[in-house]
Amino acid sequence: MCFFLGMSPGFWSSALTNILHAKGLDAWITPAFLVAPCAALVSPLIIGAMADQRIRGERLLGWIAIVGAVLLFAAFRALDLGWNPWWFVGFFALHSIFTGPMWGLGTMIALTHLENGERQFPLVRMGGTIGWMAAGLITSHVLHADRSVACGYASVIARLVLAGVAFAMPATPSVSSSRSWKSALGVEAFSLLRDRDHFVFFFVTGLLSVPMSAFYMYVPRHLEALGDDHASATMTLGQWSEIAAMILVSALMVRCRVKVLLVWALSLTVTRFACFALGGMTGLKSWVIAGISLHGIAYTFYFITAQIFLDRRVPRGMRGQAQGLVTLVSAGIGSGVGTVFSGWFYQTTVLGGHGGWTLFWAVMTGIMAVCLVMFAMLYRGLATGSDPS
Repeated sequence: MCFFLGMSPGFWSSALTNILHAKGLDAWITPAFLVAPCAALVSPLIIGAMADQRIRGERLLGWIAIVGAVLLFAAFRALDLGWNPWWFVGFFALHSIFTGPMWGLGTMIALTHLENGERQFPLVRMGGTIGWMAAGLITSHVLHADRSVACGYASVIARLVLAGVAFAMPATPSVSSSRSWKSALGVEAFSLLRDRDHFVFFFVTGLLSVPMSAFYMYVPRHLEALGDDHASATMTLGQWSEIAAMILVSALMVRCRVKVLLVWALSLTVTRFACFALGGMTGLKSWVIAGISLHGIAYTFYFITAQIFLDRRVPRGMRGQAQGLVTLVSAGIGSGVGTVFSGWFYQTTVLGGHGGWTLFWAVMTGIMAVCLVMFAMLYRGLATGSDPS
């Protein structure tokens, strides 16, 4: 399940910016990347609530994978045929509404069936990393589709296979008996924010997602500007380090406090964005590659730790909604703001010549530094001995 969850977006995520650029649609890069965050404001909590209360998790995952595959095919077909770009954006938006909650739903399913989630989930989640890497390498070296919609069609196939895998998984029945309108819409998840540590975690997660949007959108463009013709393959370097991090975090989760792991993750994130700024300052691709290589470690130590932390800390009947809330604040609010801001800032600094890549990445580094200081100062955690969080 995790392999194909990672493989499907792995085909087009790193290539989409360069595909639109090759078709002369640079003005559509921001709208294309904005639809997923907008969709994440709508569906994650509702889908999470449905899994908690009404529909078996594996069936829900299978059906949204099928619908998502159909809509993704329509989006890339419209781009392939040269239709008005609004057709691509419209179909892509519908696809995102259905598929936005998939990772949160998959996480809930996995943690429901794993006997020891802290040790086992990072290793299971590694399948998504391997799938993403495989997709990026196939895009660049097999399909030669770094600037072609062929990677979108490959993504459709991967998503249909995911649907078959989902329907073959063990039953994951709903566990909540709540039937209120708040419960049905997933609004009950916001009650988690009453806890100070939860509020700090969700706020910092949303804020760090702002520069993360710039990473996915513009690191491939930066690589291409530095002469890299296989940006999708180069971007998989982050997944190589993610594999090592998955193995490491599964051991550290039972030995270290959650706060320690999250502070490490945020520190590494500041470092990797500083590497991008140095790449802009020196014009050396090696600095950008160094930053990409740190991505997997930083991402794993933050988001995988956070997903396990939430599964352990929230009531059982709200696990799906809790994972949906992570998606809403990170892939929705944070990424939405980040997409608009980084799109405008890219136009001003890189295309407008006011500071170039150096200033662009330096500001993103500053935002990450704010996240680190805020979390380190405001997150309290529980005392050692009562809980490793």
